[in-house]
Amino acid sequence: MDDYPLLNLFWTMLWLFLWILWFFLLFKVLTDIFRSHDMGGWGKAGWTIFVILLPYLGVLVYLIVRGKEMGQRDRALAAQAESDFQGYIRKAAGTEDRNAGPRHVDELSRLADLRSSGAISEEEFRQAKQKLLA
Repeated sequence: MDDYPLLNLFWTMLWLFLWILWFFLLFKVLTDIFRSHDMGGWGKAGWTIFVILLPYLGVLVYLIVRGKEMGQRDRALAAQAESDFQGYIRKAAGTEDRNAGPRHVDELSRLADLRSSGAISEEEFRQAKQKLLA
């Protein structure tokens, strides 16, 4: 190891980095091939065989031919995941369907304000609360 020059070490690390980077790109392309809904089974099989048999050329050609759609699919998937996440948060927080009318919490708050201002009695408050929670 003492006779291995520093420049050769950097050169080796660069090639190792590029090799690992290419593997990430290969897996990304293979994932995109199978995730693509606009391509039939034969198209997916053809691209997969091309990418496996001629890996460097196959990946580069795939990126040139279908790179734009690949980015669009990634953005659509990210937007769908964000939308699903926001929907889950709304559902968990109980704020789903704000336009469908007041929620129980909002209605109870309004009833408590009416009771505290003296607009309704304690008995009317309890009746409205029972009706709301039933």
